[in-house]
Amino acid sequence: MAGGITDIKKLEYEIYKYSSYSSSYLPENIREDNPTNQTSRWSSNTNSPPQFLVLKLERPAIVTKIKFGKYEKTHVCNLRKFKILGGLEEDRMLQLFEGGLKNDSIPETFNLKHRTDSGELLPIKFIQIVPLLSWGPSFNFCIWYVELLGIEDSIFIMSNLRKYNMLREVEIVRLFMKHCRQQGYVKAFSALLEETGVRLEDEKMTQLHEILVNEGNFKKTEGILVEFINDGLMDDYLSRQEYKPHWSMQLTPEHEPRPGRRGGHQLIIDPLTSTIYLYGGWDGSEDLSDLWCYDVKYNRWTLVHERSELLEGPTPRACHKMVYDTKNSQIFMIGRYLDSASRTEDNINSDFFLYNTISKTWCLISNDTAQVGGPQLVYDHQMCIDVDKQTIYVFGGRILEPNYRYSFSFRNEEETTGDYKYSGLFSYHISTNTWNHILVDCGHPTAASPYVQSIKSRVTHSMLFHHKHRKLYIFGGQRGKDYIADFLIYDVDSSELTNMTPENVGTDAKNVPQSGFTQRATIDCDKDEIYVLTSLSKEKERRDLNINSFWLFSLAKKEWCCVYKSDHSIGQNCYLKNQVACPEPCPRYAHQIVYDATNQVHFLFGGNPGMNSHLRLDDFWMLRLEKPTRENILRYCKYLLRKQEYEETAKTNPLSAICYLQTKLYDIIDHNDPTQLKEFHKLASLLFKSDSTDCETEPTSLLACPLGGSLKPNSQKHPNEHEPNEENAKIMRVESPKSVDEADASSISSLSSECSSSQIARAIPSTSSSSISSRVRNKANDQLFELKIRRCLLYNKLVDLLPEQLCQPKKNISDFVIL
Repeated sequence: MAGGITDIKKLEYEIYKYSSYSSSYLPENIREDNPTNQTSRWSSNTNSPPQFLVLKLERPAIVTKIKFGKYEKTHVCNLRKFKILGGLEEDRMLQLFEGGLKNDSIPETFNLKHRTDSGELLPIKFIQIVPLLSWGPSFNFCIWYVELLGIEDSIFIMSNLRKYNMLREVEIVRLFMKHCRQQGYVKAFSALLEETGVRLEDEKMTQLHEILVNEGNFKKTEGILVEFINDGLMDDYLSRQEYKPHWSMQLTPEHEPRPGRRGGHQLIIDPLTSTIYLYGGWDGSEDLSDLWCYDVKYNRWTLVHERSELLEGPTPRACHKMVYDTKNSQIFMIGRYLDSASRTEDNINSDFFLYNTISKTWCLISNDTAQVGGPQLVYDHQMCIDVDKQTIYVFGGRILEPNYRYSFSFRNEEETTGDYKYSGLFSYHISTNTWNHILVDCGHPTAASPYVQSIKSRVTHSMLFHHKHRKLYIFGGQRGKDYIADFLIYDVDSSELTNMTPENVGTDAKNVPQSGFTQRATIDCDKDEIYVLTSLSKEKERRDLNINSFWLFSLAKKEWCCVYKSDHSIGQNCYLKNQVACPEPCPRYAHQIVYDATNQVHFLFGGNPGMNSHLRLDDFWMLRLEKPTRENILRYCKYLLRKQEYEETAKTNPLSAICYLQTKLYDIIDHNDPTQLKEFHKLASLLFKSDSTDCETEPTSLLACPLGGSLKPNSQKHPNEHEPNEENAKIMRVESPKSVDEADASSISSLSSECSSSQIARAIPSTSSSSISSRVRNKANDQLFELKIRRCLLYNKLVDLLPEQLCQPKKNISDFVIL
């Protein structure tokens, strides 16, 4: 076949439509690449949406890339955010790309979506460019030059057009088959299946529909759903549910030792043994040099060394960093903070220590890493380890230097001007004991050289290493008085540094962690998720926002989401209260968290609540992020099925319905959850309703399932024991698919219409025996139609929990009909 996906060329197009233009900045200007001419651009006459350009190709093509040219200088009208749509028809386009341009003079090329969800190439004839935001928010949108790249070979395109049209025809047939089955048009459904050979869904789903909707065999349906869940068919749905946070205080017996109050300490974890190590910190009066370990399994602290410097270990310190080498069971430590009075030539060295957790011995690797190619003495830096390659990475932090002219006025000037030096990115190879300066700070004297790669260094940032992606992720931080919101990626194998700043940074601060507040970050490499706890700011002028918030960054989706946000208004002073009574840690800084990937929990210890210069905290918390489990969704499915069976039974045999309610339904209700209990009471009220009353008791939310405990009808509890807490009860509630009821109710509206017609017919008075017989038949038909409707709705709820490729189409024919 002629042509191919590798035969990419520049595609010709014309300006088909546009929203507006200003002055002489005509849409046609984007066809000419003239970066030195400031008038060679299209400019909208307003920045109010919607603004757009529609480009029309000479013939259908596979458009794989779009290139944007720019002016020779930065420009406020450059597109900071835009989206691209495409399709064969101008009124039926799908999104091909969403992103933004950098505000510089370098042309940028973006890959466009050019395949369908099933993998077939997607021919298009129209391209729509929709500006969303310019770099100058109050300025109009500008586009300087647009070039489309792709394939337009006629034979190749015609072949793919046929494939694309066949896919569309199959989807149309499937939509009509779904419609026929829901309306009960059995012959039409069978004819379509036989004539086209198109299957509406996977055989498993067809079997489920037959047993549930047509046969009404609820017990057998439960068995099928158990198989689906055990086979993992609902795991993808569960993974898309939001996390629910659950903080708990880790209390230990009073007679057992535990670390005291501190901030600026370090926590690390041995993931193989689930052992947490804590070292040093500032207790409000002095630096500490004690080493502790915590056994997660037995909830027990052990004091390893009270004063490590007496055992050839590090001196008392705070604001240092540590990493754990699981391969050799070793801890590495570097950095510390010194006040201005202590920054003498004799004390300014950057010592580097190793602690062997097996032999419980310290070793001084280097008295001053700056003398052997490593970083100078730093604090507020970050440190990661690549265990596979036995390499440690140290990035950022403020460099401490000797104060030859120390005085109060000198110190004050340093603090107010922010004239600090920052450390770049260094690597340390453990086996060869060698340092390498990978990236210099952008303020370093050599940064101006074209042969030296630099990076904008900072403090109070986050840096995490993904051992599968083999990349360092760096984000947030502060440099002087500037708060940094970028998201950098450094590939440790290719030495490539890229910026992956999410699009919503700077445009909607509500969708990203706010910079300038204390960040503590962890990573789960198996889930491709980064977790960030933001809390109190070190800056006094920013403490008006006294908030804890926990964020998740999906590396797959490249976007942030807020798991929870909790406001602690000033005056609460929850750190002064009995900590057991607090549902979560109070806002703070100078604290530390670690992530136990084995048990999938976070641990937080200590910190500075920012209310008293000498007060530090010693509270120890565990954070569990919970999602609904297979057990939860099974209980929910059983609830839906049993609720439907109960409603059907209540209409024909109220006595059996009472027994069913007391046993089958009672067993799967969480009676400590007020919402579920209310729904349960609604179900009981059905027994006292007449047939003419609407007996629909659709749950307001899906079933909330407890992680443990039993639900027996005869279980006794003390009146004051385990009072229902609405917030905690909702922790494991599975969110219901929002479109199910609306879409499916409209798709089977004709059934409801037939029911209504029958009811109207029943209302006509008649005394003949044939009329009475007709009314009886109409009533039976009404009940059958209503039964079908409810079972169809139930089936469609279950469909939304299962993989799309197994199920009938999500949409309905009614979605495409406009009257």
